[in-house]
Amino acid sequence: MGNSALKAHLETAQKTGVFQLTGKGLTEFPEDLQKLTSNLRTIDLSNNKIELLPPLIGKFSFLKSLVLNNNKLTALPEELCKLKKLETLHLNGNHLRQLPAAFGQLLALKTLSLSGNQLRTVPTQLCGLRHLDVVDLSKNQIQNVPDTVGELQAIELNLNQNQISQISVQISHCPRLKVLRLEENCLELGMLPQSILSDSQISLLAVEGNLFEIKKLRELEGYDKDSGSVVFHQHLLKSS
Repeated sequence: MGNSALKAHLETAQKTGVFQLTGKGLTEFPEDLQKLTSNLRTIDLSNNKIELLPPLIGKFSFLKSLVLNNNKLTALPEELCKLKKLETLHLNGNHLRQLPAAFGQLLALKTLSLSGNQLRTVPTQLCGLRHLDVVDLSKNQIQNVPDTVGELQAIELNLNQNQISQISVQISHCPRLKVLRLEENCLELGMLPQSILSDSQISLLAVEGNLFEIKKLRELEGYDKDSGSVVFHQHLLKSS
């Protein structure tokens, strides 16, 4: 892409607060964006070939939305955690294995999407984020859900298409969790905490495609057949 085209995008972004440059084969984060650190509210650089997010990302102090889906990121800089106003972070389809240690400082974060990365566990840093509503960790390599998940504040947690065989009973203690998606994992029925059914806030549990039949789940103590306090989704449409 030529300099004139980039300049036009920068001029538009200065007026609108939105910089969107998707599917242009970019291999680097555009350094010229640092001229707009006080202007930008949204950056979308999806469907490029960016391998590294530079430390200067921490200078965008007014940024509310950062979208970098389908790039080649293998790590995130600690400076990202300085974005105190960031509410939405989409990093689907990268090669991330972990989050920065200071990720819990993103206190304004409401939506986090990390589908299609290489995470092996539910990041403990998420548990300190009090405004976090939606967490998508689908299509990773997560094998178990640890005790720390009980502190998660999210309303919806998507763990579809991982390798989960164990879930801590603490998941039933999540204070705001209403939707739990566990489709296409490696769960035996005995590994699913019954407290999810009898002693949690969860109202939608999606578990199709594990190592048990849904009808067996309906027979468990705690499943309220009359009021249907937990709705089991057997045939949710799966995104391609």
